[in-house]
Amino acid sequence: MRRSEKAVTDLAGLEAILREGRVCQLAIAADPVPYLVTLNYGYNSRCLYFHSAPVGRKISLLQNNPLVAFTVAIDGGVITADQSCKWTNRFQSVVGYGTVSFLSDAEKTLGLNFIMDQYGGIAGEYSAAALAATCVYKLDIKEMTGKRSRMDV
Repeated sequence: MRRSEKAVTDLAGLEAILREGRVCQLAIAADPVPYLVTLNYGYNSRCLYFHSAPVGRKISLLQNNPLVAFTVAIDGGVITADQSCKWTNRFQSVVGYGTVSFLSDAEKTLGLNFIMDQYGGIAGEYSAAALAATCVYKLDIKEMTGKRSRMDV
């Protein structure tokens, strides 16, 4: 990272950003260009959890190649200035990569509970019909880095 003073290097700092974030962008291998999707997620123990319909382009691509990249960013607002080129932005972000795996029917509830917890919802029971109609998958994070800019201003 060019601006080392902005680096978030400790696991606690990275996890704080992942716990506070609300939106994740997931980059999936596709030919001829990567496929990028925006998703809700849950975070727990170096894993991101997602849910979706059990079929579609995203699921097909993940089944073909489970190695993905991701980013979670928290927008802290724009900082204006007298000169255009001196405007900046407050933000925190984590970028990384890892491998996606699909959760079994027995594991789906746990993954959905992590997603609910991310947004302040109450973990609960899910109907058999809802579980059958939902694909839940997790991203096991292999590597991640973080950046924090101007959050103290």
